[in-house]
Amino acid sequence: MMKKIIILLPLLFSLACYAQKAKPARIIFDTDMAPDYDDVGALALLHAFADKGEATILATISSNAFETTVPTLNVLNTYFNRPGIPVGVVKAALPDKDCSQHWAQTIITKYPHALQLNNEAMDAVKLYRKILSVQMDKSVTVVTVGFFTNLAGLLNSKADKYSPLNGKALIEKKVKQLVSMAARIGTDGKTGYEFNIMVDAAATKKVFAEWPTPIILSGFEIGEKILTGIRLIHNEQIQNSPVKDAFSVALAKDSNIVGRNSWDQTAVLVAVRGLLPWFGYRKLNFDVEADGKNVLISGKKFTYLTFKQTPGAIAKLIEDLMMHQPVKK
Repeated sequence: MMKKIIILLPLLFSLACYAQKAKPARIIFDTDMAPDYDDVGALALLHAFADKGEATILATISSNAFETTVPTLNVLNTYFNRPGIPVGVVKAALPDKDCSQHWAQTIITKYPHALQLNNEAMDAVKLYRKILSVQMDKSVTVVTVGFFTNLAGLLNSKADKYSPLNGKALIEKKVKQLVSMAARIGTDGKTGYEFNIMVDAAATKKVFAEWPTPIILSGFEIGEKILTGIRLIHNEQIQNSPVKDAFSVALAKDSNIVGRNSWDQTAVLVAVRGLLPWFGYRKLNFDVEADGKNVLISGKKFTYLTFKQTPGAIAKLIEDLMMHQPVKK
């Protein structure tokens, strides 16, 4: 009998581990989709993970008021056969960062999408509250690869028809973690300027100070070294893809022949698959000054990524996932 128990224990442990790994991450994806095109790569990764059973996409939300953001999100969700994913957008006039390379205008002209205008999408904070209110406790991972405007708005939100809880209490109850591409540690080892923080510094300061769940940050210096897109645009097996087209247009406009920095993709990778074996981490804390400078302060609030594998190895994994094609249904 004892021998049978000894044999069964490893099997039961393996089954338990498999069941834990098989549980898909429940993701709300918050993006500034327009000023840069790594957001396209990040959303492509997320859909690849969803097709592999590793993620469930609860909503795609824009922190950017620029006119192409909602149609672009709807284009990509439709391309990956998930046109019904809820789309939200910040309803304030700012932040409003344009798509100067015109990759977004190109793909929304070429590819089908039901949402033609930003005003056809739900207010970002209301959508957060609607989605979070019906989730299991501590089950949602929020991935933000844009500005912190929506998250600050969610923290400030009051009880409504979706939940009797205020924003901070709702986050604390329903959110497991926040994973963000944000912050930068410069050559002085103490401070840095990073776009996502700078655009709405007041919102970032509030989120960094008040967000009640664990926070993982992929800093500028991580994605800066991970270059992707060249294999994607030269892959002849991929045809009529808004992901490929976005990178083709933008890389050409930049005269870029080495690949684009993959900042946002790292946040999605970590949110779904975790840090290991790709990344290590430091525990640290930041304050945000009025001009958007992030400054190291005492504390260990944030898990801040460091490299465990080479940027090239991580780039290969990310680009392989970016080249994932929609599953036929």
